[in-house]
Amino acid sequence: MSDDEVESMLKKQVSQILNINLSQVRRIGIDEIALVKGQGNYLAVIVDLDTRKPIEIVCSRRIEDIREVLIGWGVEVLERIEEVSIDLWKAYKNLVEELMPNANITADRFHVMKQVNEELDSMRKAEKKAAMSLEDKSEKAHKLEALSKSKYSLLKNQDDLNEKQKDKLESVLKVSPKLGKMHELKEKFRDIFQTTTSWGDSITKLLDWMCESESYFPKSLGTIVRWFGEIVGYFDGRTTSGVVEGINLGGAENFSESHDGLRRWSK
Repeated sequence: MSDDEVESMLKKQVSQILNINLSQVRRIGIDEIALVKGQGNYLAVIVDLDTRKPIEIVCSRRIEDIREVLIGWGVEVLERIEEVSIDLWKAYKNLVEELMPNANITADRFHVMKQVNEELDSMRKAEKKAAMSLEDKSEKAHKLEALSKSKYSLLKNQDDLNEKQKDKLESVLKVSPKLGKMHELKEKFRDIFQTTTSWGDSITKLLDWMCESESYFPKSLGTIVRWFGEIVGYFDGRTTSGVVEGINLGGAENFSESHDGLRRWSK
């Protein structure tokens, strides 16, 4: 993508942002988009969760830069914010508590699910490594065949698996009971967010899941304990900042040096 194309794209994006009436904003999400996947360059994106449109795009995820942008909204706007959906980063939580005292903070469900999936994938890798060390060549070959290329069969929503992935999942569950149990718990966890509509039921189901998962997902369990209030807050309005993932900023990797939002592109 050429510089002219990048500039045109960003001008269009900014024109949409600058037309937003901040006095009407009540619910926002703060999330990040990688400019180039896997290279660690991020934009912070602030989204109006009611209109599903970006309000601000900050060309870093430094809290100081995001704070500067939010302060620019003015105290009256910030005090009218009722809810903020964030990922599991304490710095975001502290910033919201500092600048938006009347806002309820909700942990984004997709980031919570990501934590569970990462722990499941770590165990998949550990099981594969253990299989490599087996002395029995027949058993070793059998387990490695089952575990090879099994990542997406384990992590993808079970309802969305194609027939080939279902067969792979079945093979994995036969050779690794522990992965089988963790996969079952992962699906239970997802189902809580998919089907539970009552705030009270969500607490009961999450606590039951935590008791069952203690020896399988210790890292995720610690995260859930630390963010429990924000996680169950999701069930009040089923709020998520996942809309940010759908914002297309392709090519924006050529625009990573500005420190004043995208304002200069509106000139």
